[in-house]
Order: sequence, then C-alpha cells, then structure tokens
Amino acid sequence: MKNDHVAFEVSNMDQSIEFYTQVLGLRLLFRKVNTEEQEEYAFLELEDGNLELLQWLSGEPFVKPTIKPPYCPHLAITSEDMNRTLKLIEEHHIPVIKGPLENTGSKWIYISDPDNNVIEYVQWLK
Repeated sequence: MKNDHVAFEVSNMDQSIEFYTQVLGLRLLFRKVNTEEQEEYAFLELEDGNLELLQWLSGEPFVKPTIKPPYCPHLAITSEDMNRTLKLIEEHHIPVIKGPLENTGSKWIYISDPDNNVIEYVQWLK
C-alpha cells in the first residue's frame, strides 16, 4: 500500500494555503470548490502522498480541534536538519505544542497550524 494523502479541516483556505506554502514550503498542486458537497479543497505536495486541506462552505461554524497528548492525528514531516527547522519555527512564530524532544534514534517537535492541526517534524538520527 502507498499513502495517497492526509486531510486537515481548515477555517480559512487562503490563510491555510499561505501557511503551508509560504511558511512550511509545500507546493500547491491545485485548489477547487465542490458546490455539490459544499466544500473547498486544496492539495499540497508531499514526497510520499499529499496534504489535502478542506473547508466546509455550508455555513456551519468551524471548531478548532483540541490539542492533547498523544497529539493524534498529526502529519509527520521529515526534517533533514532539526536546527534549521527550529529556526523556521521561531522566525515564523509557529506555535510549539511540545519539544524539541530527542531519544537515541530521533529528534522531534510538535507544532500546530492556524487551525490547531498538529504537525510533527522528525529528524531520524543515523
């Protein structure tokens, strides 16, 4: 099996696309509105599968998910250089949920996007 995509619900598609493209560096593949399903969606490129952002257009209020351990569900992104990742997080004032943490095999940190969707950056140590 191969991962196709992970999906996050968002409250503001423009703000979310800006966060994921301009801050985290993902590439926008496409953005569309599905009037029949009352949703707008966008796909952003990840190396092994993609990230889908979904915004309901039905008028129902968006409720941010509560962030609590064990921080699931979350999107885990590989970091080749955790120091560079930490600098990016600091420069863009991205909320840190927990970390950075380290054990014998990895370093990781949990952050959140503007809608409290959890993202983990993980660096696998050699």
